[in-house]
Amino acid sequence: MRYLVRAMVKPGREQALVRAIEDETLGRGSIAGDEYLRNMGDARVLPDGTTRWVEVCYCPTPLQEERPYWEEYFELQRVQDAHDRRKCHDQNGSEPWACGDCDCTRRLEEKLRSRGKPFLESLCHEILPASESR
Repeated sequence: MRYLVRAMVKPGREQALVRAIEDETLGRGSIAGDEYLRNMGDARVLPDGTTRWVEVCYCPTPLQEERPYWEEYFELQRVQDAHDRRKCHDQNGSEPWACGDCDCTRRLEEKLRSRGKPFLESLCHEILPASESR
């Protein structure tokens, strides 16, 4: 299943998050592997200050396995189905593991790309003044 995630970076965790992304340690130990880095590369910061991304998750509970990794850096505000569950080939059993290559959320992802600013760019700009003051 794919989920639209809305979150805010926890105050004071910005530099640690940038380090985890740069070192490619974000999500280390998770079965989801490089999905975390891909999510951050695709994530957008919207005018309301929230970060949003579309995430693939095969857990019976949304982000069941990923939640602890995300919550180290983010306050998860909302995790919602990115499309109708009844049409999800993985969920309805017609095509197991289909979400990895499915384009079911292509329109949502395109819409998201046209809104706000790239998350990584915004995050680096946000912490730059703090790191320069050392």
